[in-house]
Amino acid sequence: MVKDLQQKILKLKAERDICILAHSYMSEDICEVADFTGDSYALALKAKTAKQSTVIMCGVRFMAETVKMLAPEKRVYLANPQAGCPMAEQMDREVIAEVKKMYPDYAVVAYVNTTAQLKTIADVCVTSSSAVKICRAMPEKNILFIPDINLGTYVKEQVPEKNFKLLSGGCPTHAKMEKSDVLKAKAAHPNALFLVHPECRPEVVKLADYVGSTSGIMDFAINSEAKEFIIGTENAIVEHLQYKCPEKRFYPLSKDLLCHNMKITTLPDVLNCILGEGGEEIIIDEQERQQSVKCIERMIELGG
Repeated sequence: MVKDLQQKILKLKAERDICILAHSYMSEDICEVADFTGDSYALALKAKTAKQSTVIMCGVRFMAETVKMLAPEKRVYLANPQAGCPMAEQMDREVIAEVKKMYPDYAVVAYVNTTAQLKTIADVCVTSSSAVKICRAMPEKNILFIPDINLGTYVKEQVPEKNFKLLSGGCPTHAKMEKSDVLKAKAAHPNALFLVHPECRPEVVKLADYVGSTSGIMDFAINSEAKEFIIGTENAIVEHLQYKCPEKRFYPLSKDLLCHNMKITTLPDVLNCILGEGGEEIIIDEQERQQSVKCIERMIELGG
């Protein structure tokens, strides 16, 4: 049944000039029919250069928005309209505008996991892999980092020469992991390296053998000579690594490291979106798009 659905999707996407993007947190069956898989920003860059005129994002809403921001000439669809991101939706432009009044000499650094609307008020955008580099390269001394306090704390520790203001936001899935979860996993798998995403709490990150983005975690595990790993990010990464490296062992930090927004997209959703019987086209006002894309352009200028 799965193979039949996949074959139908592959046939139809070729006939209808469609590029399928799948975030790394998608299930393996969706990744297998995607043209590109990876982190959100990397997928947006792929969409920009893809030859197809239509793009389907298998991920969450802010990711589809980022694709539309960078590739406005393409038709962009979110495979499942209910797939949001709690972190991206925690703050809006009005809230940050008020905060900026309190700290007028602070440049706003927005994690890519934010809405297009919120990016319109940001001075620069960052990814989890580029945040340290970009904040260090910025000429501004004072930085208001939004929305993830955990990623912000990690960057702050790596860039002590800058002044940071952090707000209480973040990824609820990563943030619920605690030190006790790490100690339990390490006790169960004493020979395993612990690889963690910087969206986790500082006390969790401090126990890691490697800290990085989802793509960084996967690359580290694939290229490492070690044979066992505890994975401190969404459990889909455990699944993908098991397929890619069957000779190695991968363990989830916790069975609760699951993003329900990511998991809501299914293979039939992808097919229905292709058929025009599901999904949602992403529309962004051109003025808002031009304002929001400026922070990404500045990230690129700074080497991101």
